[in-house]
Amino acid sequence: MSYQIKEMVQEIEKKWQERWRENPPAQTKPTGNGKKFYCLDMFPYPSGSGLHVGHWRGYVLSDVYARVKWLEGYNVLHPMGWDAFGLPAENDAIKKGIQPHVSTAQNIAVFKRQLEQLAAIYDWRKEVNTTDPHYYKWTQWIFLQMYKAGLAYRTTMPINWCPLDKTGLANEEVVNGACERCGTPVIQKEIPQWVLRITNYADKLLTGLDKLEWPEKVKTMQRNWIGKSEGVTIYFEVAGSKERLEVYTTCPETIFGVTFLVMAPEKETVLRITTREQKIEVKEYQALIQAMTPQGRTQGGNPDIPRGVFTGAFAINPVNGAQIPIYLASYVIADYGTGVVMGVPAHDTRDYAFADTFELPIVQVIESPEALKDDEGNLLVAYEGDGTLMNSSWLNELPAKTEGAARAIEELEKRGVGKHKLTYKLRDWIFSRQRYWGEPIPLVHCERCGIVPVPEDQLPVELPIVERYQPTGTGESPLAGIPEWVNTTCPQCKGPAKRETNTMPQWAGSCWYFLRYPNPHLETAAFDPQDMRYWLPVDLYVGGVEHAILHLLYARFYVKVLHDLGHLPFDEPFAHLFNQGMVLKLSEKSGLVEKMSKSKGNVVNPDDMVTLYGSDALRIYILFMGPPELDCEWQDSGMSGVARFLQRFWNFVTDPAHRCTDAQESREVTARLHRFLKDFQERIGHFKPNTAVASFMEWLNDASSGKYQLGPHSLEKLLVTLSVFAPHMASELLEQLLKKDLAACSWPTYDASLAVVNEIVIPIQVNGKLRGEVAVAPDTPQDIVRPLAEQKIARWLEGKKVVKLVFVPNRLINFVIQD
Repeated sequence: MSYQIKEMVQEIEKKWQERWRENPPAQTKPTGNGKKFYCLDMFPYPSGSGLHVGHWRGYVLSDVYARVKWLEGYNVLHPMGWDAFGLPAENDAIKKGIQPHVSTAQNIAVFKRQLEQLAAIYDWRKEVNTTDPHYYKWTQWIFLQMYKAGLAYRTTMPINWCPLDKTGLANEEVVNGACERCGTPVIQKEIPQWVLRITNYADKLLTGLDKLEWPEKVKTMQRNWIGKSEGVTIYFEVAGSKERLEVYTTCPETIFGVTFLVMAPEKETVLRITTREQKIEVKEYQALIQAMTPQGRTQGGNPDIPRGVFTGAFAINPVNGAQIPIYLASYVIADYGTGVVMGVPAHDTRDYAFADTFELPIVQVIESPEALKDDEGNLLVAYEGDGTLMNSSWLNELPAKTEGAARAIEELEKRGVGKHKLTYKLRDWIFSRQRYWGEPIPLVHCERCGIVPVPEDQLPVELPIVERYQPTGTGESPLAGIPEWVNTTCPQCKGPAKRETNTMPQWAGSCWYFLRYPNPHLETAAFDPQDMRYWLPVDLYVGGVEHAILHLLYARFYVKVLHDLGHLPFDEPFAHLFNQGMVLKLSEKSGLVEKMSKSKGNVVNPDDMVTLYGSDALRIYILFMGPPELDCEWQDSGMSGVARFLQRFWNFVTDPAHRCTDAQESREVTARLHRFLKDFQERIGHFKPNTAVASFMEWLNDASSGKYQLGPHSLEKLLVTLSVFAPHMASELLEQLLKKDLAACSWPTYDASLAVVNEIVIPIQVNGKLRGEVAVAPDTPQDIVRPLAEQKIARWLEGKKVVKLVFVPNRLINFVIQD
């Protein structure tokens, strides 16, 4: 881009940003004012590193759809705010050596400046900040509603503890045995915790997914995390003891194949059943696994810790009276199921390995031609498929997974040794954190009255400004060391009491922020019922798939609770969810194409790109990079290409030779424009903005080669369409050429009869194999066909690298990928 053009772009964009700052377009109208469209971004936590172009991808995408609806005449709510409490913000402040409220304010200022360059039609009157006492007053109010409803409780329990962040973590915040945020291996630590009964909503959270217009992969992730299973609890008597062990299984048909039981080492009955001879060995084993996280134990455990240990006790199989040994193993967790599992080594891979280690019997009870056996008929590996029951007495010859399972449950219940049951993998949500930078939990501890809620008219319980806020590592928040804040009066008996010193997790403020946006300055309630009926649920929610379990699950839980308590008229917050893919770039440190990260040296700062090419060019390139739901690799050369396209477009429409009166415009030019509008709007409607950009480029190629002349009516349609991608340039051209303001325009319509086009079908191949086809106008060039083809065969290209492209005009396009 030449210096003169760069200077012109900067002047134009500065001019319009200043004008929009003084007179913001697309301001939200009052509740009830016409048809509405609530477009929401997952609001950012304002880190010290600022935004990179990966963040822009979601924000630009949502702005396109907000702008379309605004131009269609909808009352648009498109807000922005800050998820500013929690570990990321506190750790950033610690690194800088300043107070969290200071660093958070500084970071927000940087983010707002960068977002202004984006030119999204955010209504900044709706801005929220989770650290504002006027906001977290209502975060505390919601917690009190849960507490009063019995959905929040305090318990001392072993929790996931991050030694680096020095705080407890929810199960969802632990990935492969490490802290999801910093990657530090997590240990178990037993401290008092506040916990939310999200398990009470397991079934509602599961069934609610069926009515949502969400990506199937996100719904699958949530279904798997909730983990509903149908089975039976079977009662095993302990030989020579009055103890009875309960075992939950989803495979009751394999009851005759049980040759051992495995217990969680921390289960309270372990030492009661352990024989004298085995007690020392059992206690040593318990000590070994005490520090392991549940995730680490279920995901393979520690290779240095033995697979299991024998208790010396035996259980009695209730269907055949066989005595079977009882072991302990790290992979069984006390609060998963019943904390005891039955070992069926012939039909479970993990049980097979366990039986092989301890030389336990392997009894096959499901026969199938697919089962792998040696010459003597012994299973070589566990067979986990379906088949016909064998070696199972009254279950023999029955189909295992259907009639066999049903008959087993029926007989176990008849004999009084089993009970049909539904279970869930979901665990209650550990809600308290032993850190400073978070919402204080609005409860007090009174020796006379116990735990007492802070009266609602005394909210918010404000977070005090302190000199030292660094985590203590003792299991208590730094707030515990501030006696003037901790010591208070009991709201019930007026005697001495102490405040709860744990704070809420970062998720507390983000679970309901979308309810606050319609009326963020409301002082009498968290939200207004009339606003809720009009604005909610959110029509379009855009954000990363990394929030599939944590934020999205927690937000759904909050909304369902508030609905059941009579505060909301809906029970699902987000009608339509769109997950944008990540922007990847070559890492200077690893030499690999990876997610952008400052630590990897591969961050692209949007400020730099805006300075070089302009905001409009960056917006369009981000949309053009590839299908928006897939990860894509940043290429600096792509910015140059988009900048050239915008320059060509500017030169074309500002050239008087390409303009005429409406009456002089030829039918060919009008028809081509209407074909473009139809194509563009259909692609936008199907969430294919990259191909909509290609459609624009294709129109410009045709218009330039055909020396089109546009009348004012067609020119306006063209510029208004461009405005959703390049609002600065479109606004400038509308003003210069047509003396119009974008706010006075409306979304263009097309004439279907004029939009009819003759098309050809081009086969799409991947490594020479037909994977799809795309319909385009004859002689469409490669740079237009490629993004259309990529969209059609996205699943074949996901995670692959295209090493070569073969394009034969009007004949085929072939992607050569590296497996």
